[in-house]
Amino acid sequence: MKSQFNGIYNGRTVLVTGHTGFKGSWLTLWLKELGANVIGYSLEEPPTDPSNFVLSNMSQRITDVRGDIRDLDPLKGVLETYQPSLVFHLAAQPVVLNAFKMPHLTLKRTPWARSTCWKRSAKPTACRR
Repeated sequence: MKSQFNGIYNGRTVLVTGHTGFKGSWLTLWLKELGANVIGYSLEEPPTDPSNFVLSNMSQRITDVRGDIRDLDPLKGVLETYQPSLVFHLAAQPVVLNAFKMPHLTLKRTPWARSTCWKRSAKPTACRR
């Protein structure tokens, strides 16, 4: 399995935001199978019950960090501590109905993603506010 993708993920540190969600948990599972050292960053509770993240016992297989991506200081701390070479940003409003009911929270979900300095570099020193 690790030879898939020419071993590009083997031994690399990869950050996955939204790793407890449906797509994020499957991506995390695949990255682990491909040899990546996965750091997951998500809210406290998985968005569904049951969840693929819980059923696959993923918290025991990766570095599972909980936090809100809208809170920049802890997120920067994770970037500084683990220094991922790749970031998959899958954190999002998981329930479409909630997005319709509370669009202001959905649009505020990732203020740093709209910042040009964060688009150019995942390094926490790239953007100071």
